[in-house]
Amino acid sequence: MKKLLGILFSIYLSLMPVLALELDMSVDEEIRKKYNTNQLQYDVLPELPKVSPTQGQNTNTNKAPAQTPVYTQNQPNVTAVDPKSGIKIPSGTKFQVKSNLTISDSQKSGTVVSFNSYAPVYKSGITIPTGTKFYAIIEESHRPQITGNGGLVVIRVTSMTFGGKTYQINAKITKANSKKIFFNNIKGQRQYWKGVAKQIDKGENFYKKTRRASAKLADNPIGIIIASVPTVAGIAGYAVTTVISPVSGLFSKGKSLSIPSGSTFEIKLLDNAYVN
Repeated sequence: MKKLLGILFSIYLSLMPVLALELDMSVDEEIRKKYNTNQLQYDVLPELPKVSPTQGQNTNTNKAPAQTPVYTQNQPNVTAVDPKSGIKIPSGTKFQVKSNLTISDSQKSGTVVSFNSYAPVYKSGITIPTGTKFYAIIEESHRPQITGNGGLVVIRVTSMTFGGKTYQINAKITKANSKKIFFNNIKGQRQYWKGVAKQIDKGENFYKKTRRASAKLADNPIGIIIASVPTVAGIAGYAVTTVISPVSGLFSKGKSLSIPSGSTFEIKLLDNAYVN
């Protein structure tokens, strides 16, 4: 019985391609009767719109470059004042202000920055109110140097806006974030002495390692003979690094200077200023 079923199943499998072919042919015959197969793609299928090779692609290659924010300002026009008829603000007058922009040693000479006063100033015949705006120019700047010097920014205050007009002044920065500024030079932290100390620390650490090596050798009856050798080498290394540390300190860089917007400054007039 099993052999008979196997024979029948084999015959069935051998006839399947033939049956499938006959079915396909019969379907094709029905289609030929109903449709003109030469015009089938035009009669049955909707005509697809013609698309050019570049259609749907963005052909605009002249894209505007991304705009980089500008962190500088322009100075307004200055109103001339005759000292004989103007109101004098005496030299030495100090203004407490806050910066409107970040000031850093990466800004080039000629960059304009501004400040706003946060306290009024009272002088004979005049009151300079809170919110008075001061403009300044970065006269000099440099990045941290390999000699251990930090970044540098030199700022000269050139004008102030008072009563809707801008007047020329000559002033300097005397404080930045409550720290005194000397010679109008705002400096990043100097790292020379830190570089010297770092070099000496290397020598000290080397000496400590040799001492530990000598101690381990001293625990061994054979090693005790040469136990003092690492210590002697450590003393020599420590001495050498200490001697050369003043020179090696010159190759350490100082810190960058960056004072964020909103920081406090003190402005001092170097000459008399006149307003109307």
